Amino acid sequence: MKCPKILAALLVCVSLAGTPIMPTHAAINSMTLGASYNAQKTSITFRVYSSQATRMMLYLYASGYGAQDSANYVLSSVGNGVWSVTVPVSSIQAAGITGSVYYGYRAWGPNWPYNASWGKGSAAGFISDVDASGNRFNPNKLLLDPYAQEMSQDPLNASNQNADIFASGASYRNTDSGTYASKGIVLAPSTQSTGTKPTRAQKDDVIYEVNVRGLTEQDTSIAATYRGTYQGAGLKAPALASLGITAVEFLPLQETQNDANDVVPNSDANQNYWGYMTEDYFAPDRHYAYNKAAGGPTAEFQAMVQAFHNAGIKVYMDVVYNHTSEGGTWSSSDPTTATITSWRGLDNTTYYELASGNQYYYDNTGIGANYNTYNTVAQNLIVDSLAYWANTMGVDGFRFDLAAVLGNSCLNGSYTSAAPNCPNGGYNFDAADSNVAINRILSEFTVRPAAGGSGLDLYAEPWAIGDNSYQLGGFPKGWSEWNGSFRDSLRQAQNELGNMTISISQDANDFSGSSNLFQASGRAPWNSTNFIDVHDGLTLNDVYACNGSSNAQAWPYGPSDGGTTTNYSWDQGMSAGTGTALDQRRAARTGMAFEMLSAGTPLMQGGDEYLRTLQCNNNAYNLDSTANWLTNTWSTNQSNFYTFAQRLIAFREAHPALRPATWYTSSQVAWYQPSGAAATSSYWNNTSNYSIAYTINGSSFGDANSIYIAYNGWSGSVTFTLPAPPTGTNWYRVTDTCNWNDGVNTFVTPGNETLIGGSGTTYSQCNQSLLLLISK
Repeated sequence: MKCPKILAALLVCVSLAGTPIMPTHAAINSMTLGASYNAQKTSITFRVYSSQATRMMLYLYASGYGAQDSANYVLSSVGNGVWSVTVPVSSIQAAGITGSVYYGYRAWGPNWPYNASWGKGSAAGFISDVDASGNRFNPNKLLLDPYAQEMSQDPLNASNQNADIFASGASYRNTDSGTYASKGIVLAPSTQSTGTKPTRAQKDDVIYEVNVRGLTEQDTSIAATYRGTYQGAGLKAPALASLGITAVEFLPLQETQNDANDVVPNSDANQNYWGYMTEDYFAPDRHYAYNKAAGGPTAEFQAMVQAFHNAGIKVYMDVVYNHTSEGGTWSSSDPTTATITSWRGLDNTTYYELASGNQYYYDNTGIGANYNTYNTVAQNLIVDSLAYWANTMGVDGFRFDLAAVLGNSCLNGSYTSAAPNCPNGGYNFDAADSNVAINRILSEFTVRPAAGGSGLDLYAEPWAIGDNSYQLGGFPKGWSEWNGSFRDSLRQAQNELGNMTISISQDANDFSGSSNLFQASGRAPWNSTNFIDVHDGLTLNDVYACNGSSNAQAWPYGPSDGGTTTNYSWDQGMSAGTGTALDQRRAARTGMAFEMLSAGTPLMQGGDEYLRTLQCNNNAYNLDSTANWLTNTWSTNQSNFYTFAQRLIAFREAHPALRPATWYTSSQVAWYQPSGAAATSSYWNNTSNYSIAYTINGSSFGDANSIYIAYNGWSGSVTFTLPAPPTGTNWYRVTDTCNWNDGVNTFVTPGNETLIGGSGTTYSQCNQSLLLLISK
């Protein structure tokens, strides 16, 4: 289904199947959707999109919850699916709304046409919950504006725990949600600054992934009032800068269902802590705001961004455009019942990808319904919200959850021979299609240049569920990707020796930027996002302290369901009596060292710097608990590991040879067998080899030092023979991750390196460890 990009927003093109497709709009939010004051603040214009609605009404409220509407207005269809009404502020005030203006919509359409006798809770006009075209209009459900810049509260909160209120179907369709529903809040433009955006090249970044609440919720260095908030997070900027962090990547900050997290603390196993169920793509989550008054979350978020910018740290957001909080149908055998809070009740056929027959949804997310990323209007919302976060809220880059869904080239009805771009039914990843969302994003935004400057940093989680959705390495130039292969191959090398075939050539490829994944598409080493662990899985400590996952624990470490069974983790023999906690720390040092010393952009999970543990829970999405929050109260071993991490990151920053802008050449990197001989093809291809060494020529990068790295993957010690350092220099030890070097000075400060020797010097390296030398 191909359609050339058209800049005239009023034109349409037609697919091979005859389905009209809205074209790309001419500019960011060219439809001017949302609610906005005029320049004089004497009126508010409300504009919302629905291609299928036959009637649309605006409802205004004096408060966000528990009150009936104070006024309502019929919107007019103004063309291209847009409905609009302008309301004088004087009329709003006359209706009794003298403070913040809260609002929502009710919509009628083909499956539920307007009937003059309809009233709240009425079935007047009802035909079906879902019709043959997939419409799911229900005027008893008050609808949140998808472009609302703030939201009153979550559907489920301390005052309401009944999700049935927002459902369709025979049992729920006549339940009016108006007093309970989330409302949009009309905001005047904020005057809060977000500071000056860093222009640092992505290759020079070290990313710290963390939940904004968990960052400070139990941090005693932050005033209790600000813990767990945007305000508190901003106060942590100097500390993160001191660690060496240059970019903080927050788990989802757009509104999500978490207002109820504190309703039954310490026992509720069904909380939403990670935030991957977005309710509003524009609104900052007010659960994280110290100032929850209207406009407070927006200004506080902007102030947080300014604090990070003042510390030279970029702010990234994890965004979820592959599905929404509405999910799918409640039953796989009954399509009538589904949650209706926003998109579904406004225009189900536009915002979701419908399965054959239009009664159910296509699902590559595991949440029940793909967001309809190939539909241009649905894409508009993605693009418009990204622009809002980047331009108004100051965000520097985005990590896209299950981003393979954004490469889907299928639309509703794309299930016939007339739609050859959907051979798998309703999903087909096609990076060559200029109309898929991942290419639309590239065309609408400037990606930060390789050498640094203005622009966005774009990171894809390059997989989803099923079909051809595992696309690591498959994204177009301009995108970076989370490198799951780096994670898996390094974990295997460290933890699976004897259990599976280990390829030292694969590890070497990962250490130098994973050219097998990214070079062919014209991308650079820094497009590989290198990580050992992230929120989704075991922590760094637990990768080396757990024999698999343990999620069925009591609060605060569980219980959690789900989680992968493929962890490539090992407790280093401790449970078998052959290992110790010291071995676990050695393994963690080695893993973090490769994360920071490899070509690519390193990403660490918050808490890894002090070996945070979740006691082997590898899917703690639902634990808004003390176990899942970071802490600043550490043991001696944790403090020592922090020092190791801090000095390791500083070493990366000090040596540009570790941060190549382009692929290493043979004159820049040389690979060696432990004997000191060059690594030949026979050595690379022998899967019984588990050790490798290499040098990086510092002079090629303007680096004063050349670097030698040796990795012993064997279960016993190995003697490495050192190659010749640059003329007039010797090799000096910066770190050895072996047990003998455990302590506060595991990683030495510049100037305190230990002389090892020159060409031909031998060095005995303990089992499964890393040696780092520099020439001087």
